[in-house]
Amino acid sequence: MISAAIFDAFGTIVRIRQRTNPYGALFREGRRQGVVLTPNCTHFAMTANLTFDQMADHLSIELSPSKRAELNDALGKELASIEPYPDALEAIARFQESGVIIGICSNLAQPFGPMIRKAFPHVQCHAFSYELGVMKPTPEIYLAVCREMGVEAGHRHAGKGRVVMIGDSRKCDRDGPGGVGIMGYHLDRSGLGQISDLMQFTHRVIGHDCTGEW
Repeated sequence: MISAAIFDAFGTIVRIRQRTNPYGALFREGRRQGVVLTPNCTHFAMTANLTFDQMADHLSIELSPSKRAELNDALGKELASIEPYPDALEAIARFQESGVIIGICSNLAQPFGPMIRKAFPHVQCHAFSYELGVMKPTPEIYLAVCREMGVEAGHRHAGKGRVVMIGDSRKCDRDGPGGVGIMGYHLDRSGLGQISDLMQFTHRVIGHDCTGEW
């Protein structure tokens, strides 16, 4: 019996059609100015609940009005190009019709969270790294989304409600969840893996074929 299913966001249920990499451009501008940015600045961007402009100010990256407008325009274009995968909409609807609670768990910067919520308005349970201050594969983020869904991870037997997760990262969406008792599946949209689309995953899980990867 499956009680809840957790989905990763980017590369799993949504894609970015126009990548502009505004955060990378911001960090390059900072380094050009001589600002000392540690290698984990990307981690900071995904665990600090800051807008793009607040991020620049916090890191002491000075932006002229024209540069600020340029980078914000790049961010806006990337955000506007986010769209759900068609199989994600179908898969989530199928799960919900079967009474399975849905959650979304993702590493992402603050501006991207509202776009995920907008793309999937019928999904009410989320665990986003920028809101929680931790990233996958840290156990706390998986446990947080389980709390949001009102389910308990760790049940592996048919008599208990199982929690499953799928995403495009073996480390974050298969192995990480497995560490807290969530059955993790790896999605490989290239077609080279065991699961190449979300409807395949849906049929496997709803069909109680829960012999997937840990």
